[in-house]
Amino acid sequence: MTFGIDPGLTGAVVTLLDGVAGPMIDMPTQRVGDWGEIDARALALFIREQRAAHPGAYVSACIEKVGAMPGDGGTSAFRFGETSGAIKAILSVLGIPCTRAIPAVWKRSFGLTGQPKDAARVQAIRRFPEVSEQLKRKKDNGRADALWIALWHEQTQMGGVDAPTSADPRARAHVCSGAAA
Repeated sequence: MTFGIDPGLTGAVVTLLDGVAGPMIDMPTQRVGDWGEIDARALALFIREQRAAHPGAYVSACIEKVGAMPGDGGTSAFRFGETSGAIKAILSVLGIPCTRAIPAVWKRSFGLTGQPKDAARVQAIRRFPEVSEQLKRKKDNGRADALWIALWHEQTQMGGVDAPTSADPRARAHVCSGAAA
């Protein structure tokens, strides 16, 4: 079982079970004062429930490795980093090893580099017809990205049959600090 995670507040978390899309949720959030934050408890419960539904399965996760965008203010960059850190902490506490996928690398693996943002969602509907209803809205692009991130992880980091070979050292996953093996 692989969890693919698009870490933004408008991102998503999906499960991939041997290449087949499983349950997914939009990133759970909560209001804290006038700010939106990740709902760490809801995310941890979702992950625990999925793991419990598949006893004996090897479980891992892959989080998109993202950084501040040019033009982002300090507050925005800090909040995004806080969200990503919370996700990594949840995975660490649950003992789930994780890797981080560089966007340009996973997108290149699926021919999504230079494509419009909606291309990942449209292609995901073709690749994962079992979840097409959960990807029907344009705003479901976080779910689609999370699916591609999980598939990239399975194919390149878990020794999947279609694992692309790459001499590009950036194609290797970055192990999330503190994740249990």
